[in-house]
Amino acid sequence: MHDTILNQLDRDGFAVVEGFLRDAECEELVAAGLELTRRLPDTPPTVFSTTQPEHEHLKGKYFMESNDKISYFYEKDALDADGKLQVDPSISLNKVGHALHLLHPIFRCYTYSDRVKALCRALHLAEPAVVQSMYIYKNPGVGGEVVPHQDISYLHTEPISPIGFWIALEDATIQNGCLWMARGSHKSGVHRRMLRSPGDRNKCIYDKPAPVYPESSFTPVPVSKGTCILIHGNVVHRSAANRSAASRPAYTFHVVEKKDNNYSEDNWLQEGENAPFLNIYTTSQML
Repeated sequence: MHDTILNQLDRDGFAVVEGFLRDAECEELVAAGLELTRRLPDTPPTVFSTTQPEHEHLKGKYFMESNDKISYFYEKDALDADGKLQVDPSISLNKVGHALHLLHPIFRCYTYSDRVKALCRALHLAEPAVVQSMYIYKNPGVGGEVVPHQDISYLHTEPISPIGFWIALEDATIQNGCLWMARGSHKSGVHRRMLRSPGDRNKCIYDKPAPVYPESSFTPVPVSKGTCILIHGNVVHRSAANRSAASRPAYTFHVVEKKDNNYSEDNWLQEGENAPFLNIYTTSQML
């Protein structure tokens, strides 16, 4: 099995690990995600949308300081022109991140589980560390599109690229916004980077215009509940908006190799006193 995963990741830029979580475990994470919607902060909502011009959400202090917090990001279609909620709070969020793996007992439990440690060993990672985590809602009707991108654009490491762990908590279908992969694109280098602005710590800039990818490059990857998709940091991937009646929640986190590997000082997300990049092998599941 481990050789198959490595071969898939090397050949395609992603690997599908079915049955990674049991149904009851998925349901526990979904319940935790729903509970987060009952604790919405009493602050002006921050929208997360990859289709906004130059990703406006990436320029705010709230986003830039979310590395060591549980922060809330809304769907643009959940708010009216005045920034007021126009849907039920339970379906208003795009995602919550970026330190669930450190600060939330349920998400921490699954992030530092023996199954994750076993997959990291299968990937031959010597000192793997989680640098960010997100609960992604992809709610019916309002779940937004995620445009084609490479994760390494935002979490640049070299020479070893980061690996995304993307876990479907319900069936992910073409209709409700499953992932689409540009198979083999991880072998084409780093196409674009988002960098911290030298003159403003609360702003990021891009080093190049957004690449344009042919639609024919992408293959849908529908998966069943509990499946984990391992995503090479350089593979181009996207997902469509969810205009169906079915939700498509996912829990995702990104792992980097710390041994003999450079994590860029220009990345928006940096290690901090309250958000250390902990070795997965030696980190407890419990808070």
